[in-house]
Amino acid sequence: MTNRKAAAPTDSQGEPIDYEGIDPDVYNRRWAILAVLCTSLMIVIIGNTSLNVAIPTLGKELNASLSALQWMVDAYSLLFAGLLFTAGTLGDRFGRKGALQGGLVLFLIGALVASVAETSGTVIAGRAIMGVAAAFVMPSTLSILTNVFPARERPKAIAMWAGISGGGAALGPIASGFLLEHFHWGWVFRINVPIIIGALVAGALIVPKSKDPEEQPLDLPGAALSIVGLGALVYAIIEAPHDGWLSTHTLGMFAVAAIAIALFIRRELHTPTPMLDLRLFKDRRFSVASGGMTLTFFAMFGTFFLVAQYFQLVLGYSPLESGLLQLPMAFIMMGVAPQAPKLVARFGVNRVVPAGLAATAAGLLVFSRMQVDSSLWFIYLSVVPLALGMALTMTPLTTLIMSSVPLNRAGVGSAMNDTTRELGGALGVAILGSILTSVYTSDIAPLTSRMPSGPARSAIESGLPGAVEVARQAPPAMAQLAEQALDSAKHAFVDGMSLAALIGSIIVVLAIVLTYRLLPSGDAALEGTGARNLDPIESETEREALATPID
Repeated sequence: MTNRKAAAPTDSQGEPIDYEGIDPDVYNRRWAILAVLCTSLMIVIIGNTSLNVAIPTLGKELNASLSALQWMVDAYSLLFAGLLFTAGTLGDRFGRKGALQGGLVLFLIGALVASVAETSGTVIAGRAIMGVAAAFVMPSTLSILTNVFPARERPKAIAMWAGISGGGAALGPIASGFLLEHFHWGWVFRINVPIIIGALVAGALIVPKSKDPEEQPLDLPGAALSIVGLGALVYAIIEAPHDGWLSTHTLGMFAVAAIAIALFIRRELHTPTPMLDLRLFKDRRFSVASGGMTLTFFAMFGTFFLVAQYFQLVLGYSPLESGLLQLPMAFIMMGVAPQAPKLVARFGVNRVVPAGLAATAAGLLVFSRMQVDSSLWFIYLSVVPLALGMALTMTPLTTLIMSSVPLNRAGVGSAMNDTTRELGGALGVAILGSILTSVYTSDIAPLTSRMPSGPARSAIESGLPGAVEVARQAPPAMAQLAEQALDSAKHAFVDGMSLAALIGSIIVVLAIVLTYRLLPSGDAALEGTGARNLDPIESETEREALATPID
């Protein structure tokens, strides 16, 4: 009997499959792995954005100030952004699957803590735990993706990953609105439990183990400095409307932020094993894409924070109605993001990304013209271009970042991609929210200055949720005065929201100029991940001059 050599596996066109070093068994189940990764990503994204619809409810139920509400959002984003590099390095060193699974378990714990909170401080603590957990989950999903898909398929896989990211950001408010309509607000957090359990089981069975074959030492001082720097910066921005922008406390926190960030940069330039290898920024694709991603999520998270409150507190929609009104954003993001690589192939990344940012800026500009009685059609003139712009920018910018990073440092590349998102989101909520708070406080002062000191005055001064609650609880004899006060509070809120959106649009316009002038033309930058590994920084000259760019 003649022995015959088994035929090599072929693709749908009959061509031999190039596994590019990927285990054939892993390659064959890559799409199932992607489904698990996207589910894990969805947990993190929805866990972040679902809170926006719950903000008005939490403000009323927990008697939380605008500052406390901002911290509920930013405690998550701040720790998420601050720990991403460390988490990415830990995943690269000890195993990305373990980082993913461990992060999901910690996320579950944080969600349960927040779900039983009786004070705003406990919610903030639970959200902080969730932020730490998300720092391990999100970079693991993208770094595992880059290790199970060959270079030719990575742009498509990343496009699907980005579509889920954008869609989850818009679907979160819908799920949150439904739960708030029918259950206690704690279910906004508890709903994560069965989904996380499902992702843990599927991940244990399907997701392969992977790590950097060359163990990277941890840069704990760098991690600490990054958290202190970002934390002090966000704290100063959020608390400035209450303490005063030129107060000693605010200026002191800005100084702490500047010193910590400067020390972080100095350390990363001089240590042989940096948490963030600053040589990466010598690659124009990496640096410009990182900046563009930061500003995209600045606009996205800042707008979501404002929109949910505007729908419920100004226009009077229920949480569920508020979530459903954001459904078109989900459809646009999930539908357009996977098509972005095709548009890049046809028109070039230096045209598609600026076009997306232009749509985002236009949406913010329209949003800045909102009134207390704006129609839904006018609102959609704002949110539709916002969603379109974000969908057009996320996929190519994510792929640009990952294509600039060597395969052996995929976790750090993923962490950089996620850090730009969360840092942009944290700054968006902090800056736009603080502009809103400053204008609201100034506009409402003539009204509250004529009121006697007491709970009602304090509630109105704390923000629009407090004014809504005062009007709801007012006795019949005071109903007319309470409604007048509420109307003044709504106008003050919209004035602040409009200025915040206008400033946001100006910032995005600057990003348009930056990306149009500096991004490479064509789609060559989107073809897979870095071709070579990044060697350690060996000489003092290299550390200081950053003389070795990554092509």
